[in-house]
Amino acid sequence: MYVLPVLIIFPLVMFLVWVFTPKTKLVVAIVDKTSLDQSGQEHISLTWVLNHYRFTKTPTESYAGSHDYFGFFPKDDEKFRVKGLERFSPDQLKQLSYDADLTYFTDTYGVYKSDWYTRKGETGQRGILYGGMSAQDVEFLQDMKDRHKLIITEFNTIGSPTNADNRNKFEKMFGMHWTGWTARFFDSFDTLKNKELPAWLVTNYKKEHAQQWPFHKAGLAFVNDGGDVVILEDSTHLSNPVPRIVTFKYGQKELSLPETMKYPFWFDIITPSLSINHAVSLFDLNLNTRGAAELKKNGIPTTFPAIIMHKGPDYQFYYFSGDFCDNPIGLTTSYFRGVSFFRWMFYNSDDPAERKSFFWTFYRPMMTHILKEAASTKK
Repeated sequence: MYVLPVLIIFPLVMFLVWVFTPKTKLVVAIVDKTSLDQSGQEHISLTWVLNHYRFTKTPTESYAGSHDYFGFFPKDDEKFRVKGLERFSPDQLKQLSYDADLTYFTDTYGVYKSDWYTRKGETGQRGILYGGMSAQDVEFLQDMKDRHKLIITEFNTIGSPTNADNRNKFEKMFGMHWTGWTARFFDSFDTLKNKELPAWLVTNYKKEHAQQWPFHKAGLAFVNDGGDVVILEDSTHLSNPVPRIVTFKYGQKELSLPETMKYPFWFDIITPSLSINHAVSLFDLNLNTRGAAELKKNGIPTTFPAIIMHKGPDYQFYYFSGDFCDNPIGLTTSYFRGVSFFRWMFYNSDDPAERKSFFWTFYRPMMTHILKEAASTKK
């Protein structure tokens, strides 16, 4: 008798509380070069947090994931427009670093012709349409650093197709090094069952292993910028195939992060300068003796950070080693204040490959803290 009114009134109250929550202007320069549709998927998690907590680009205007960023812009009838920092002069980059409170590089992997034109039924297109960290991106980051501004970057900021010169400048600027390796969990390496298994991954492995692909279980695939592939399989190399992010006390206390969190998507392997940066979290790959030996044989570290940060009077910097901002969520829930109390309704934690729990339990509280602190520091 009372269920239906509650189901109507309670969400309405949550929405009204959100509507009347005061707005806070926070200018975020978002860079996303990998948007294949108008949803802004590669930066949707950031847009959700900005919208939910009423951070706005002007005193009144909210952020729109479809156009409030610099990068690749898909248009109707599969046309596109490029509006990146490459079109900015040095003076314009300096002005942007003055206007922005922080910057967040969510993805610079870019868009390739083979991905884009296949969507139009065309074939034979090769090469990249747009992508990679540019000289202007590096210059802007240096301007932000010089102004002591907050800089957030994540997986594939400096990976392929960024050229070596720009990557080296970034690494020197922020005291870290990309090993050249990236990796991802797959819930099955059976090529007949798992349609999400990239064909190039299997092909590259077979080239170096007499055309053999002997894997069928879940596990981790590692690939380097030269195309080499290393596979770690459940039971054979791993005690548990799903990687976990383990967070130290600082991250638990200051960033509201859980002590441990599964992470089943893409990540890269970096080595930070610990005299400059602080490791907030590490990846735990659940390696057994054979798995650790396989990584060492291929020159891949067995321990590496998931989050590093530099927090000082000179500048503030975060690097997330995973594709943290890309999660399969929608913006609708961001319009309801207090919706995080019902987060358990939005994912199935028994599915090892699901990624929504990462957003609700890890990314959302972390970014909420970072953005609120940025707004407070600005004031």
